[in-house]
Amino acid sequence: MATAFGGPEVLAVEDVALSDPGPREVHVAVRASGVNPADAKSYRGPGDPAKLPVLLGYEAAGVVAAVGDGAADDAGPLAVGDEVVVFRTRGAYAADLVVPDHTLTRKPAGLGWPEAAGLMLAGATAVHTLEATGVQEGDTVLVHGASGGVGLYAVQLARLRGARVVATAGEQNHDLLRELGAEPVVYGDGLLDRVRRLAPEGVDAALDLVGSDEAMDVSLALVERDRIASIANFTRGPQEGIRLLGGGPGADAGDELRAAARPELARLAGEGRLRVLVAATYPLDDAAAAHRQIATGHTTGKIALVP
Repeated sequence: MATAFGGPEVLAVEDVALSDPGPREVHVAVRASGVNPADAKSYRGPGDPAKLPVLLGYEAAGVVAAVGDGAADDAGPLAVGDEVVVFRTRGAYAADLVVPDHTLTRKPAGLGWPEAAGLMLAGATAVHTLEATGVQEGDTVLVHGASGGVGLYAVQLARLRGARVVATAGEQNHDLLRELGAEPVVYGDGLLDRVRRLAPEGVDAALDLVGSDEAMDVSLALVERDRIASIANFTRGPQEGIRLLGGGPGADAGDELRAAARPELARLAGEGRLRVLVAATYPLDDAAAAHRQIATGHTTGKIALVP
């Protein structure tokens, strides 16, 4: 948890009493917790001291340790020993959680704990961007920030829909993006011309996952506004009439859509059709180091905490 507003130095691990699960609740013994940029933003401040401490973490994966009356997920009644993914919750940086059953999805048997913990938030966000821009078979999609947590899912899910993907990323990540079926292009000066050369027939949709002026300018030059979505540019997005997604001011949170995406994301990951790339794992009591890595903006794949 964050005991104050500031940087990673304010993070601490504390013992908290856990209640028994009530009706439609489940006690989950956590095996891994997903780390996301939104976690760090939640305590960056300045903020209201009355809201402290800030519990961190929106997603986790673990084993059912106890079940309240009537607890079930979309696959049926839950039982002790079931392996599950938790999303969306609050306070997922923990060794144990008691959560409502509607936050649970069965973990695919072949998926590791860090992978399962990093699947849902970024994966559901990627689904939201594709739905918001109407990406379908035959489209050419420009993904800005394709090597980030959301970007790697967006690339794969767009390809599964039969779309062509042009992906901006640093050159060190181009081989990975090619493996995932994208056509990478380096960002920076001249990006618009490089994309036009790569896709002379045009671009149908653009996903801004970085929030830079470059991403906005290039998207506006190539794509109709109603097929551009941003999860990051909450300054220019409203001015340009771009659809904003997520938790920022004026954005479409898409809670129902994102929740509905969970079973399909689990199925695709379990079948190996959706790769979950884990960049690093840290002990739970070293969450500050994980947040420092996230803050660099250059992490390829997901970070997980392990109790």
